[in-house]
Amino acid sequence: MGLLLAFVVHAANVHDSKGATDVIALLKGRFERLVKIVADGGYRGELIEKTKTAFGWILEIVLRSDHSSKFVVIPKRWVVERTFAWFESYQRLSKDFEYLTDTSEAMIQFAMIKLMLNRIQK
Repeated sequence: MGLLLAFVVHAANVHDSKGATDVIALLKGRFERLVKIVADGGYRGELIEKTKTAFGWILEIVLRSDHSSKFVVIPKRWVVERTFAWFESYQRLSKDFEYLTDTSEAMIQFAMIKLMLNRIQK
């Protein structure tokens, strides 16, 4: 559905694969039915094994094909891209306006709450 289960905003000097450990730790104990996490190629490496040993979850990496010269929809990844596109309609999330990461996290929470409330009303 593209709704966020957990997220962390970190400084730009932290690579996403290193910051992912914090996000995955937030999921522990919250979603009993969670079995698999799908990620893109930037999360390859030691994170796959860490996720399996620490939490018992499978971290599946979905890679794009380098053979295609056209745009190709990659299964599962379009959900993530669509969620980022939703954020573009919120001015405070479309640019880096915030000084503190806590404020950025609050803006993401507000956007997701509004999105979910809009779905309930329909």
